[in-house]
Amino acid sequence: MWTLTATELLNGYRDGSLSPVEVMQALLARIEVVNPKINALYEVDAEGAMEQARASADRWVAGAPQGPLDGVPVVIKDSIAVRGMTMLRGLKARRDVAPDTEDSPPVARLREAGAILFAKSTMPDMGFLGAGVSSACGVTRNPWDLSLNTGGSSAGSAAAVAAGLVPVAVGSDVGGSVRLPASHCGLVALKPSAGAIPHLPYSRDRSAGPITRTVEDAILMMSVLGQPDERAFEPGATIPEVLAPMDLTGKRIGLMLSVGDGPEVDADVADLIRQAAEVFRGLGAEIIEIENPVGFPFLRALSGYFSVKAAYERAGLPEDRRGDMLEILTTCADRGAAMTALEFAKALGTVEKAQLMLKRAVGGFDMVLSPTMPMANYAAEAVAADPEHPHDHVGFTAPFNQSGQPAATVLCGFSGTSPVGLQLIGSLGQDIDILRACLAYEAARGKLRDFPAEI
Repeated sequence: MWTLTATELLNGYRDGSLSPVEVMQALLARIEVVNPKINALYEVDAEGAMEQARASADRWVAGAPQGPLDGVPVVIKDSIAVRGMTMLRGLKARRDVAPDTEDSPPVARLREAGAILFAKSTMPDMGFLGAGVSSACGVTRNPWDLSLNTGGSSAGSAAAVAAGLVPVAVGSDVGGSVRLPASHCGLVALKPSAGAIPHLPYSRDRSAGPITRTVEDAILMMSVLGQPDERAFEPGATIPEVLAPMDLTGKRIGLMLSVGDGPEVDADVADLIRQAAEVFRGLGAEIIEIENPVGFPFLRALSGYFSVKAAYERAGLPEDRRGDMLEILTTCADRGAAMTALEFAKALGTVEKAQLMLKRAVGGFDMVLSPTMPMANYAAEAVAADPEHPHDHVGFTAPFNQSGQPAATVLCGFSGTSPVGLQLIGSLGQDIDILRACLAYEAARGKLRDFPAEI
């Protein structure tokens, strides 16, 4: 049962061949065996899970499901508030924080839809890193190869879905934080257009997003997560529960294998992205390479911008606990605290100029294909591909947070033991088109490995 997607579970509930109770029991049994090996979940409410599962089963027997996700177990990222559960934000400094008293907008929509909300997933300190390393929870490991990184910052959410601990999860994305771990772990993730998923507290850069094993499930999740919330600034978005694959005939699709800064794309990753582009060509699309769309350094400026945000969050911690975080966070927060207003304004201007250049490049096409990151993976214990410069590998993902454009990641193959993710980027508000194009690619690509052979 742990291999089933959310859509398959719902079909089983609908025809009576499955019960939310037996599904939840199977997942809890798998969590007990597998989670100690990968460290994806730091809080699991087994009793609450079974209580929710029994209530869901009663509704299905009565022919009155509560909503489109009734009985589907969902894991929620540490940094997203769930009533009655703790939010550590990956920080040892928050080790004794009180449980949240109110659901965040994404969680409120899931609860209304009948989802079983029972576990919180690990993340790196403050969500600052593209890695599964946390001062509060330790190292989260990639189910495909325990020596490899999960990516981040939605590390545990991706690891849990990849390992079959849960069919779907919710993460959040400030610089690639649902797309990077989806690439590391062989999954589907969408960073939607700015405003498409209401969330609190408001951020111009961050968006919540689904992490799933299939595009079909990502669409289903978006149909719920995109619903409005009167508490939030963002308007939400109307996404149907089911979409048809896009007819790609005649579509102009850009292929971007460099942004003009950061590490060169590894040859094996570039080969897989080119192979994926050929799938799109075979579906009738015109593929046009984009050469160096930015053309100036911007990633160190982006890291400076993130460092100021880290310094701001650290300042909100009790003074005697501000050292209770990863050393790299202390280093970056110190750097952010030392930046002058002029230096910060200059860094922000550089980042905004880069995202404008990329926005213009994407705007000339129906969509753009790229790697999600330049390399396939790195060691589980590493805080980044390059620990000295922890944001140098997010050049393909982070600019689209600043520009608000939708971007999805979908598995396109393997480099050794590590999955590799293809990124599809659209113009603002083009979420449905991106999801439909992902459906078309997923169907044409053919079936790849669903799960690691052994964990």
